[in-house]
This record gives sequence, C-alpha cells and structure tokens, in this order.
Amino acid sequence: MNTLSPLALPRPPHARLPFPYRPEAQALAGCRERLGRGFDWSAVVARARPWVQAVREHPAPFWAMESLLKEYPISSAEGLALMRLAEALLRVPDVETAIALTADQLGRADFDAADGSQGLLARLSATAIAMSKSFLPEAGTSEPGLMQRLGARTVVAATLRAIQLLGRQFVLGRTIDEAMDEADGQRRAQPRLRFSYDMLGEGARTEHDAERYLAAYAGAIRAIAASASGRSALQDGPTGADGISIKLSALFSRYEELQRERVEAELLPRVWQLVALAAEANLNLTIDAEEVDRLELSLDVFEALARRIAAQYPRWAGFGLAVQAYQTRALGVVDEVARIARTLNLRFMVRLVKGAYWDGEVKRAQELGLVGYPVYTRKAHTDVSYLACAKALLEARDVLYPQFATHNAGTIGAIDQLARGLGALPDTHFEMQRLHGMGDGVYREVLKDGIGALRVYAPVGEHRDLLAYLVRRLLENGANSSFVHQLADPRVLPEELLASPLALAHAGEQAEGLTLPAQLYGVARRNSVGVDISCLAQRAPLEAAVALAQVPAVPLADAAAVDAAMARLQTGFEGWNARPLAERAAVLERAADALEARLPEFCGLLVTEARKTLGDCVAEVREAVDFCRYYAQQARTRLAEQELPGPTGERNTLRLHGRGVFVCISPWNFPLAIFAGQVVAALVAGNSVAAKPAEQTPGVALRMVELLHQAGVPADALVLLHGPGETVGAALVADARTAGVCFTGSTAVARHINRALAAKDGPIVPLIAETGGLNAMLVDSTALPEQVVDAVVQSAFRSAGQRCSALRLLCVHESIADGLLEMLAGAMRELRVGDPARLDTDVGPLIDAEAHAGIAAQVQRLRGEARLIAETPAPQALPDTQTPVAFELQHIGQLSSEIFGPVLHVVRWGGVPEDVVRQVNALGYGLTFGLQTRIDSRAERLAQQARIGNVYVNRNTIGAVVGVQPFGGEGLSGTGPKAGGPHYLYRFCAEQTLTVNTAAAGGNAALLAGGH
Repeated sequence: MNTLSPLALPRPPHARLPFPYRPEAQALAGCRERLGRGFDWSAVVARARPWVQAVREHPAPFWAMESLLKEYPISSAEGLALMRLAEALLRVPDVETAIALTADQLGRADFDAADGSQGLLARLSATAIAMSKSFLPEAGTSEPGLMQRLGARTVVAATLRAIQLLGRQFVLGRTIDEAMDEADGQRRAQPRLRFSYDMLGEGARTEHDAERYLAAYAGAIRAIAASASGRSALQDGPTGADGISIKLSALFSRYEELQRERVEAELLPRVWQLVALAAEANLNLTIDAEEVDRLELSLDVFEALARRIAAQYPRWAGFGLAVQAYQTRALGVVDEVARIARTLNLRFMVRLVKGAYWDGEVKRAQELGLVGYPVYTRKAHTDVSYLACAKALLEARDVLYPQFATHNAGTIGAIDQLARGLGALPDTHFEMQRLHGMGDGVYREVLKDGIGALRVYAPVGEHRDLLAYLVRRLLENGANSSFVHQLADPRVLPEELLASPLALAHAGEQAEGLTLPAQLYGVARRNSVGVDISCLAQRAPLEAAVALAQVPAVPLADAAAVDAAMARLQTGFEGWNARPLAERAAVLERAADALEARLPEFCGLLVTEARKTLGDCVAEVREAVDFCRYYAQQARTRLAEQELPGPTGERNTLRLHGRGVFVCISPWNFPLAIFAGQVVAALVAGNSVAAKPAEQTPGVALRMVELLHQAGVPADALVLLHGPGETVGAALVADARTAGVCFTGSTAVARHINRALAAKDGPIVPLIAETGGLNAMLVDSTALPEQVVDAVVQSAFRSAGQRCSALRLLCVHESIADGLLEMLAGAMRELRVGDPARLDTDVGPLIDAEAHAGIAAQVQRLRGEARLIAETPAPQALPDTQTPVAFELQHIGQLSSEIFGPVLHVVRWGGVPEDVVRQVNALGYGLTFGLQTRIDSRAERLAQQARIGNVYVNRNTIGAVVGVQPFGGEGLSGTGPKAGGPHYLYRFCAEQTLTVNTAAAGGNAALLAGGH
C-alpha cells in the first residue's frame, strides 16, 4: 500500500500571509516589535568598523564588483553603457549590428582617463575605451568606410573578449564540472567554503525550455553527489555540503497563481524529481525566491513537497527556501516556514536575501494601480525587515537552518550580535552567504573573526546567459545608496556607512519612500484603483460578481426613437452647455468614483456580455475611470476662459463651448472604456450626447449611462440608442441636428460616415475617428528573445487579438529568426483557450459567430498561402473560438488587410531597419508600432521615421494608459486627436473670442492712474 502523501496543492486556495499591500508603516512596526527595544547598534559598529577599514586598506582588484562600481557607477553614463553592452553584446550574432550596438553605447559616454584618483588599470581601460571610440562610426550615421569598418570589427572583438572576461568574474563556470573544479580551487585557500550552484537562466517560455532546465538541474545534482564534496555530505549532512538552487519558473513556463491546476499537475512532479535526487544524495536544494505575485503559490508548492518529504525522507534536512526581506510579508514567510517544519517534524534551510526585483515590483504596483506596494520603499526599512527575519530564523533554529546572504558589513555585525544574544553558534546553527564575484573583501575579514562558515551562491552557465542575472545584481548592488557601492568610496565615513537602519527608518505617513500608486499623477487627478488577481482577497469579489452577473435587456431603437432622442438632446444642450465648467467636471469625477466602487459588478458584465477575461475586464474598468478623471482635470485647465494680450483699452477673451448634439459610436472590443471615453469627453465640453453602443454589447453601455445619470448628467443631455449601425447609426449621422461625430471602429465604416457627413447640407460637421491598424513590431538581433516573446504573445493574442492596437506583423532579423520563432511557437502552445470566466483562460472566444466565420475564412486562406509557424491547441467544443495562430510571409507586401483576431504574420528582414519601416509606412496604417532593440540611437531614429501614432520600445504594443500614452493613429488609422491626450477635448468644442473696447466708456483708468 502506497502511504506517500499525494503531491497536491491546498484546496481551496487560502491566504497564508498578511495582505500584501498593507501600509508600509504597519509592516515595519511588526518588524520593530520582533526585534525588541534592546538592540545595541554601537556594538555592531564596533564589530564591523575594522572590517570596513581593512577592505579599504586592501581594495579589491580592478575587475571586482566593488572596484567596477567605484570607477563606473551605474548612475553614470559610462557605467550604464558598460552594463548595457554586457547585457546585449554577447547574444548579437551579426557583425554589423554588434558594431552599431558598441558604437551606440560607447558613444553615449565620456571615458575620460584624466582623473588621477583612478588606479592604473582603470586609467588604462578608460584610455583604451576612449581610443576605441575613434574607430567606431558615429551612432546613427551612414555606412563607415573600409578602414573604419576594419577598425570597428577589431574594437567589437576586443569588447566581446572584455565582456567574456567580465563574465568570468560573476559566473563560476560554464558547466557544472567546470564550476566544481573552480570551487575546489577556491576551497584550497578557504577549506570551509561551501557552494550553492545556480544554473543560469531566466524563467522558461516553452516546454522545451523547462525540460532543458530540468535536465540541467538533475545533471548538476548527480555531478555534485559524485564529487568529493558531495560524498562528504553523507557524513557531514546537507548543511555542510555543496548544493543547488532552483527556480520554479524555469521548470514550468506557466508558473503563476492563475494556473494552479497546471502547476499541480505539471510542475510538482518535476520538482519532486530534483528533490528526491538531492534527498537520496543528502545534498541541499533551495527553491529560489521569485516575484511577489508568486509568493503564496511558492509556499503552497513548498508545503506540498515537504509533506512528501516527511513521508519518504523524514531525516533529510537539506530542503530549503529563499526569503526576500524587501517584501513587506517577509517576516510572515519565515513564521510560516517554521510552522510547516514543526507541523511535519522536519528541519529546513532558509536563505535570507534582501531581494533583486525591487524596481519591477514597484512598477507593477504602479501600473496595476494597487493600494500599496508589496515591498519596502526605503532601503533602511528593508534592512530592518532583514534583521527582524534574522532574529526570527535564529529563534527557530531548532527547525530552521538560517543562511544569511548579505554583503553589508553592518548587517553581518548585527547578525553576529543577534546570534550571540540567542546562544546560536556559527556553522552549527547558521551560516553566511555571498554572491560569487561580490563581497570577497568583506568576507575575507569576517572569516578572520570567526563568524562561521561561508557559502557562495555560484551562477553556472554560458556567459551569454548571464545578462539578466548580471544586470539585476548590478542594479541591486550598484545603487548609490547600497553598501557595496559606498564601501569603495573613501568619502563615506565608516560611521555613516554603518549607520543604524533602526535610526534611519521612518514611521507613520512618512513610511513610504515613494508616492503611492493612487497618487502617481500628482494632485491633479487620482490614479484608478486596480486589482491584483493573483491575490486571493482581491480576486474573490470579482469571481463572485462574475457568477452573479446578469446582462440587462436593452430595447432596440427605431427611426421614431432616434428622431425623438435628437429633439430632446437638442433642447437639453442649451441647459447642459450653460452649466459652469466646474460643475460638469465634478459630474465626471463623481462618475469615476462610482464606477471605481462598482468595479466587480462591471467586470462581471464584461465577462458575460463581451467575453473578456477577468484581467482584461479590470484593466478596462480602470481605463474608463481614468477617462472620467483625466477629462475632468483637462477640462478645468484647457477649456477655461483665457485672457489674451492686446492693446490698451481693450479686453480679449477666448471662450470654448459645446458644439451641440454629439453622436458617439463605440465598438464592442472596449464596450466600457471607449464608450465612456467618448461620451464623457463630449459631455464635459458642453455637448449633449447621443450614444450608440455596439450591437453586441449594449448592456455594459446601459449600465454606464445609468451611472452617469446618477452622477448628475441630465436625462436630456445623454441618451442611449441601441440598434444596428445601418439603421440607428446611419440615422444619427444623417440627422440635421448632429453637430459632431465621434467614432471608433473599422476604416471602411469611418469612410462611410465621412462621406455621409460631407453630403449633408448645412454646417460642416467634424468627425473624430479612430480606426484599425496593421500594427508591426521590428526586432533586431540585440533584443532579448524572452522579452520579445512575452511582448509578442501579449500584443498579438491578449483579448483574443481583438484590440485595434494588437500586433499583426512581426518583423524579425534573419540572424535570430529561427531561434526566436521556435521560442514563440513553444510559448503559443502553452496558452490556454477557453471560457473567459475561468481564471486560467488566456484567450477567450471571439465576440460572435459572424466575427468567427470571417476570421476562420482568412486563416484558411493563409494556410494555403503562407507557412504555418505555430497554432495553440484547440479546446473542445467551444463556440466562436479562434485559437492563436502565426504564419510566416515572404514579404511585408503580402499583408494587405487587417485580421481582427489572434492571427500573427511574421516576416524576416535583413539589411537596414529603415527599409522595414518604409515598407510598414507604405501599408498606409499608422496606429501602433513596436521596436525591440538595445541600440538607443536606432530606436530614436526609427521612431522618428515611423508615421505611427504610438511607438513602443522594448515592451508590448497594447494597453495605452490614459494621460500617459495618448492613443490614436494617422493615415488609415484615424483622424486624431489622440484619445486620453491633452488635445482631445478641443475637437469637441467651438471657440469664441470676445473683444470689449473698454476705452469706449472713458479710457483705460488703470493706464491713466500710472501717469504719463
């Protein structure tokens, strides 16, 4: 009978930890409470000052991290240039692009060797770089001559070699065998040195990637077990042996909270293979920390594996987890891991780090509009959290083996004091850790003082794979405020360098070191509040709303209804336009607050009626809220009366007012955001509005109109008219009372509206049109493939490809096309197509059967005309579904019409990128364009060349944010002005200049009073 615990995640999911976005002061208070009041920091300074002085008296060699950061800090143009070259140059296969990249980056910095404070090697390197620049073409210039080309090739070859040498300082070995040989060599000088090998690589994008990482991890464990240090673990135990660190995201491409079922079915068995190998060899295996949104899931995976360990390997003490102290829940994680250990009667190893994704976590919180940050926003607060976690780990040393990873001498001294106070012994109860290539000088001195054993976290892999790792470490350790950076700066006194984080920490409202996401745009307007769907507490109301959602019935309008509505709106215009501007703006702000409060309800409607996934629904509600607040703020500043200059005795005033009845015709792909954006822009300008939603999504529009009425828009200033475009839409456009039309939809319909307006008698009626696009993305050989694939999948297939901004054409440099397209194909196979109400659905069905039939016919045509690259596996019996599909074309000219669905066209390019942009411009559309390149001057040059409304560099091409990325195109993609931009409201207005001759009533009294 099999008595092993099943490999299963907890059901249903439950929150293990505090709310991740609670106020920073609250989280910090918990850390202070855990530390207590008796912490003597003066003793820490006394302990650590000699280490600092010794390191400064015997500095690290020029190529070590500390010296590099001193000579070329990443805050400088020179440091940034070197970092970006290290990040990109090794992966560039073609010489011409390598020359362009090197010229671009070195050309942006001034490597001046005149500073006498630099060391000899530093001066020599700066001189060499400065001389090399003379052989490189100027960034953005025409083709260099023969001699310059030969010189440039030599410079690039030398730069490549220098970066490879730099890589050797941070990567222990290219293979596990090479790394172990290097480790054995270091151990001869420091016998008590231990290693935790990390097989270099970021998260998997494909199943092939995951299998490759799994094989690499398994091979490494076997190699370590077969080595002398591995065999000694059988006697010394896993804490004294070398081990391995693994990334769960490297073992499964969909390692995310919303894919829990797949994580359980596919990831858990893979990780167990590695756990069993390590347990059999009695080595240590640590699960590395990842982003905040995976934290609860990581704990679930950890406990599922621990339960199996308790049943099969109860005496093994080598299973471990990394904890990031910069997370506001770090202390809760330590307590939870200790609880699991005690419950299962196991002992775990816990690596405490400060964290390496800080800037990414901050950006994510801001982009999602979260109520707070999941990480500490002040360095001192992270240091306090680290110490609190350290104390908690030492207090739980009966079930946990703490591993303190830090390069900060003050933190090391504080750990030493904590351990002494708790009776914890170095090596027996805890160990220190550092990164390979960093902190050597500090630990040289620390180990002399008998602090204990030291483990080196050692990356293993090809140098070209170090890019993300190296850049992250440079950012983490190279900031001006970091210990590693300041250690090399003799101007920073030891007392300042070793200042107490407890004394530097802030409290109360001053705790946050950054503006909260809600105040991202300052006092002018609040950022819309979003939802982190990976957080159980935040997604539960959304799931409940989806289950209860009911789409309201909306009556169809006929010709009589249109006529009556237009008459009513014509009458209502005068009263609404006469309202003070401030009142109209206040109505929009009340509507924004009401919509934000009803976010779950509107998400439920969007899922049910518009067939949107939950993540897209949240983003759309937030966009509608942002439109309301942004246009209210813009109206107050841009539509207010302006006094104009003029001669004495005259007053000139510019006034803006509504045009009359504006017809707003919105699409089904954004039935709330675009509908609301059009309507509130027209309203705040003083117009009354006839709002015609898409035939497929009138229910969402009805609820928004009701909300606007409740917020204060009069019933005779806003009327909803639902019906077919051929009847209701056409009647509204043709009506003599129509003073303007705002339309979002196809280019063909926009042309029809334009012709209808031009044929009318009476005033010339303005048309604001935003239409579709043949949106392209150009990828050169400096781009990071994983980043490109993420951007392509999001841009082409999110919202089932039914965004006007969706990526339609991917142009990939021929030198990297095969590998990149193979990765793209693998990523597409990992997408899930299904019911949009399910959390794990990536791509839902198309809007209706008619849309599906049209796209299916176009896809069928492509199957005969182009080469199939990949297609996402089809779900079973799901109506109106088009699975994501990608085809390769021979040239850009084959793409002539937009396919409004998850269909991607790919072409390869060679030569100069300017030719690609010219061909994209020739398509006639101009909505969105993506550039993936590390050559800054190229990105700037191509962006200027592109006749495109929105250009995105090194990111996806969708999700324009109101007021941040004003959205709209040119050519066949629309008339402008851009929605969500500073010029949009003017198009809804008529202008009047009032000139008053003040001298007519007796002269200019103010002028006369001044004398003459």
